[in-house]
Amino acid sequence: MINNQSTNNILMIRPVSFGFNEQTAGSNAFQNREADQQAVQDKALTEFDGFVKVLRENGVKVTVIDDTPQPHTPDSIFPNNWVSFHADGQVFLYPMQAENRRLERREDIISKLEDRFKINHVIDLSRFEDENKFLEGTGSMVLDRENKIAYACLSPRTDKEVFGLFCEQAEYRAVSFDAVDEHGKAIYHTNVLMCVGSKYVVICTDSIPNPHEKIEVLESLRSTQKEIIEISFEQMNRFAGNMLEVKNKTDETLIVMSKNAFEALFEEQKSTLQKYGKLVYADINTIETNGGGSARCMMAEVHLPVAE
Repeated sequence: MINNQSTNNILMIRPVSFGFNEQTAGSNAFQNREADQQAVQDKALTEFDGFVKVLRENGVKVTVIDDTPQPHTPDSIFPNNWVSFHADGQVFLYPMQAENRRLERREDIISKLEDRFKINHVIDLSRFEDENKFLEGTGSMVLDRENKIAYACLSPRTDKEVFGLFCEQAEYRAVSFDAVDEHGKAIYHTNVLMCVGSKYVVICTDSIPNPHEKIEVLESLRSTQKEIIEISFEQMNRFAGNMLEVKNKTDETLIVMSKNAFEALFEEQKSTLQKYGKLVYADINTIETNGGGSARCMMAEVHLPVAE
């Protein structure tokens, strides 16, 4: 079994009632409230469809599943938090901090994927919600799938014990650390501050205040021979850390991000990234400002083996 860093199969959830989520706003400094939530949903839907179109035009296989009107799940557009799919046929389900985000876990979505992919085992970690311990998927963790290393900044949404259990069951080495924004507030998800590609890493090391932890993270990254591309707090706040490497049907590497993130990068950073893949971006400004998540959060990578 080969653990490739990127896949050409992406799962995305088309929103029906996207909007500002009161239940997540406390720990997500990236969220902003716009008054007219129906207008927000309409704009988000347009942005979502535009993003899917960009991915498909670039040869990425995208499985789009519609969200359901009931129960109300304003953040369902970010499926990478409740589920992850792995090359050994394992599926992990994750404990979510916000009660209305727990409703995003849908068995029917996994069943639909079983038509095309081989699922060997579903590991459900959601029981930790009863203990108020959370691990929000590949938001809480950034996975180096090839080298089996998981990076996680600890926060109210990322519990060290649950992170350790995931690493034990998925056979990953755990690298955990604390990370804060420029105001000293804990960063809610690791995939906001870093992206791991096959041959590069985009990371805001300024967000790691403990010098020993910063050294540990950088040494781990360097041990895998990846080029490190540093971003600033300002770039991180524009979701420049929230990228995802994907493949298209011809095995070309794409580095996917939002228009906001793309425009935040310096020309030197763009040209470094372009050594490793084609830069692909879409305008998802409404989704970013109201949901507090960006391009990477919208894509759940399907690494499962294809069914015979």
